[in-house]
Amino acid sequence: MSNVDLNKIEEAVKMILEAVGEDVNREGLLDTPSRVAKMYEEMFSGLNEDPREYFSTVFNENHDELVLVKDIPFYSMCEHHLVPFYGKAHVAYLPKEGKVAGLSKLGRCLESVARRPQLQERITATVADSIMEMLDPYGVYVVVEAEHMCMTMRGLKKPGSKTVTSAARGVYETDDVLRREVISFIQMS
Repeated sequence: MSNVDLNKIEEAVKMILEAVGEDVNREGLLDTPSRVAKMYEEMFSGLNEDPREYFSTVFNENHDELVLVKDIPFYSMCEHHLVPFYGKAHVAYLPKEGKVAGLSKLGRCLESVARRPQLQERITATVADSIMEMLDPYGVYVVVEAEHMCMTMRGLKKPGSKTVTSAARGVYETDDVLRREVISFIQMS
């Protein structure tokens, strides 16, 4: 169930358009407030979700070695400028006692966290913490690479620049060999 007030967003968009000098009654803009409201409802759907919920079902498998899902695409909105940033995430964990999650759950967790006004650093940490809390693995390592439109479209205006963040939990915080193993797999094409 969405808590989004579509009418309020529509009014706000009309006010922004008027404030920048646009004619809100111009043919091309007539339905824009409604389209933007529906887009925000979709883009911020993660506000009503707990990313940990995706790990409520786990499987017991005789597997205690690296699990890595890499190049998971995501889209989010910078909470500072409300413009998009997008990229890919690499999510790894080292199961303990064979406790594993369905692979799609790693992507669903990422999506849930990304679909709210957000910071890349927070996405990275929240995904890692959610997995660590719910699966209790030996360790979690998350790397997020993204291009931020606030750096591309405005301000610095440096298209193509990427921001990389990482979050290491458990054994990945202290074991350089294990961390390098994950990084080498992430770098494989």
